[in-house]
Parts: sequence; C-alpha cells; structure tokens
Amino acid sequence: MKGTIIFATGNAGKMREIREILGDTGLKILSMKEAGAETDIVEDGDSFEANAMIKAKAVARTLAERNDPACGDVIVMADDSGLEIDALGGEPGIYSARYMGEDTPYSVKSGSLIERLAGVPDERRTARFVCAIAAVLPSGDTVVTRGVVEGRIGYEELGDNGFGYDPIFYVPEYGCTTAQLTEEEKNRISHRGRALRAMREELKKRIE
Repeated sequence: MKGTIIFATGNAGKMREIREILGDTGLKILSMKEAGAETDIVEDGDSFEANAMIKAKAVARTLAERNDPACGDVIVMADDSGLEIDALGGEPGIYSARYMGEDTPYSVKSGSLIERLAGVPDERRTARFVCAIAAVLPSGDTVVTRGVVEGRIGYEELGDNGFGYDPIFYVPEYGCTTAQLTEEEKNRISHRGRALRAMREELKKRIE
C-alpha cells in the first residue's frame, strides 16, 4: 500500500502501538501533530464509533482546507475508547476520560468506581474495554472497526505497566490486571490492538 496515515492523537504510547501493528502496511504513519494538522475537536457523539468518526473527519477537513496535493493519498484515522462496567449500567462508557472531570487523576476515578461497586460479587463485576477506530480514506469513503477485551473490575489498583483504568481491570485468562501485563501481552489482547488489526485488514481490501 502507498500513502500516509495521519492519526488524530498526540499520545506517544498510542502512536507506538499504532506503528507496531500497522507498520507492515507500507504506509507512512504520522500523528496529527507531526503532520501539522492539530485542530479543536468537540466529541459530542453518542457512541465510541461516532466520536472516533467526528475526530477523523475534523482532521480530514483541516487537511483538505490546505489544498495540498500531497494530501491526496492520506488516510485519516482516529480512535475513541473507554471502559464499560455492567453493574453501573455501562458507565463510565464514552465519558471514561471525562468521568469526574478530565483533570481528575485516574487513581481518584478508579477509586470512585471501586467504591461504587462495594459489595458487588465477582460474577457481577463484569466489564470491558472498548475501542472504535474510524478512517477517512482518500476516496472520501469511511470505515469503522471495533475491538473489545472482556474482564472484570478488581478490588484495588494493581500494576504499574498501564495507564488510565488498567490497574483495576482484571483479565481472568491472565490472572492479573492489564497494568500487570507485559507490553507484548497487552498489545496482543488490547481493545485498541484488536481494532487496529481489524482496520489493517479493511485497508488491505480497499487500498492498493
């Protein structure tokens, strides 16, 4: 495949994962900052898929406004992800990053969720990490993929290898939280990794 992927993120850790999983496509991969395509984005969708598409389309518009011929082979991608807890009716869901305020430390957010689950037994602490990835192709067509990893909410924060809600998200098949997994293990099972691999297959079908 030829061309460039511009991903609507400034997160260095996320970009490492994206480059690792999409590296074999042959496409050049840049963050929107590296591409000089940063723009203000209002994420007001009602689903992970909707918010991912809002971000991808906003960056695509920013690039189109340049009238740069080099943008002709650009694929713009964006993701939206979060944690859904069944016993809390799917909360925090699409508001995962904004739960209790965007500037609130995740240790405080996680502590609040654990408190809200006080007395809830293991079998009802089921939860999942969800990631939707949206792409705007050079043709103007759009593609959305989704990745999910199932688990449950633990009783305390464990592990130092993750971020966000990783220290409270327990994965039964590994017997630990996602913050206790190695980077390789996490990439293999992560919701973003699964969505990225699904996107890679979609791109292979659609892009020469």
